[in-house]
Amino acid sequence: MKGKYFITSESVGNGHPDKVCDQISDAVLDAVLKNDPKGRVACETFITTGLVVVGGEITTKTYVNIQKLVKEVLLDIGYSHDKYGFSAHTCAILNAIVSQSPDISQGVDSGGAGDQGIMIGYACDETKELMPLPIMLAHKLVKKVEVVRKLKKLDYLGPDCKSQVTIEYKDGKPMRADAVVLACQHTEKILDKTGKKITDKSRKQMIDVIIRPVLGKLIDKKTKFYVNQTGKFLVGGPQSDTGVTGRKIIVDTYGGVVSHGGGAFSGKDPSKVDRSATYMARYIAKNVVAAKLAKKCWVELGYAIGKAEPVSITVDTMDTGKISEQKIVSLVKKNFDLTPRGIIKTLNLLKPIYRKTAVYGHFGRNEFSWEKTDKAAKLAKELK
Repeated sequence: MKGKYFITSESVGNGHPDKVCDQISDAVLDAVLKNDPKGRVACETFITTGLVVVGGEITTKTYVNIQKLVKEVLLDIGYSHDKYGFSAHTCAILNAIVSQSPDISQGVDSGGAGDQGIMIGYACDETKELMPLPIMLAHKLVKKVEVVRKLKKLDYLGPDCKSQVTIEYKDGKPMRADAVVLACQHTEKILDKTGKKITDKSRKQMIDVIIRPVLGKLIDKKTKFYVNQTGKFLVGGPQSDTGVTGRKIIVDTYGGVVSHGGGAFSGKDPSKVDRSATYMARYIAKNVVAAKLAKKCWVELGYAIGKAEPVSITVDTMDTGKISEQKIVSLVKKNFDLTPRGIIKTLNLLKPIYRKTAVYGHFGRNEFSWEKTDKAAKLAKELK
């Protein structure tokens, strides 16, 4: 895109109700895979004031103590006291899990995809993570809130928080931070005398301790800060809003910079291509960009339930490619196994790694196998 334009992306912290649900669902998945790598999991969580409901379809040979697991996740997040409106010690936990449908199972057992759908991956060269800058910064802000809170550097912070970053671009390059939004749950400690808003001192603390270290030189004199803009954020977490697994799909991916296939990730074992094929699409896109075949790469994979090979492979380099998109598609078919079994093997997806993915984005983090660029050197030879 030419000229000046702005892109905004948001993220939410680990205490946000939807993210609490994602973490519980993925913790259940990890617990199954730890002792039963062949277990099938489609776990959904719902949370509201004083109540957690864990449901979905699970078929496994192992046993998971749902009550104990949910409490462990809640305590690790920070919901340990009623002062935050929700406590692991007092909430009710309901288990509504059943087994997977045999009609779906027979197609998956034969090596086919666990569902139909389109899965999308993306990479670009504007950050070292090969991710869009706005979403990476939004994630780093809410991660910083968690670190500051747990280290008690700002001891008034609660578990719930949200961030949003607007970056100004010029001719496709990120130039500066135009606006930063940060909303942090807090105790009454930082309210002013009216009791209706936080003090200017506390707002400045959040800017100096959380925002400035993350955005650094992207901040200039014109950058706008919107910190707890409604005045106060005492009531947060499940007390203020219900949470459901899979509602933050744009936060989980690319921050709205590109299209989304529509499928959520958390609570699903890797036989579900909603999750595994989306990871593979990112793996492909990242290796294409790392190989310098393009500055931007968008990959779409289409699947049919019960069929192993994708029904379609589409690549768009957004006019940044050094070779044709048809050539890149040919390279993808040659170098990447896109069957569900091939994806699981290539990315080593049968390990209990998933709760870590449930907050701060599924992409742009080198701890995950789909972030490897081990195919880049081979792909780069196509330019010679």
